[in-house]
Amino acid sequence: MAPSVPRTRAASALRMKQIALDNQGRTIRRLRAQLATERRVLAATKKELEETRVALEASHKVIAGLTEIGLSMSKKIERMKAKKQQVRANHVECHQKFQARIHEAEDSMQAQHLLIEALVDEKDSLLQTIHGLQEANNAPAPFDGDWEEEPEEEPEEEEIEDIPLGEGEIDDE
Repeated sequence: MAPSVPRTRAASALRMKQIALDNQGRTIRRLRAQLATERRVLAATKKELEETRVALEASHKVIAGLTEIGLSMSKKIERMKAKKQQVRANHVECHQKFQARIHEAEDSMQAQHLLIEALVDEKDSLLQTIHGLQEANNAPAPFDGDWEEEPEEEPEEEEIEDIPLGEGEIDDE
């Protein structure tokens, strides 16, 4: 029984580390997809902000033109000024909201980037540990440094080696 225990533990530890790597790989792919989504949302937000800015600039030009034409009508001028101030306040508020969204998206992207880097570092560490365990067990290295996703398969049951019984050992079969 003694010779099979280290092999079984090592194989079990190796399998657990491979499962952890598979999980981290899936996590990294999910985070990359989220990062791509955040980038698309950020691009759409920036585009909306630019369209709003262009629309507001056009609105400001119209207001300025109407003001020049209607200088003789003081009531109309006062209404236009009030409207212009309201548009500016809305523009500032809108601009601040979009800036807050952009900053949130950038912070989220930065946090996800740091998380991805940490996961990649952890994956490298686990690969080195697996490689060390394989060298310690004189097992061939299944990884060459490039990680490729393998299709998920049903886990196969490991076969237990028949170990010849030594003198004085009890066979429970």
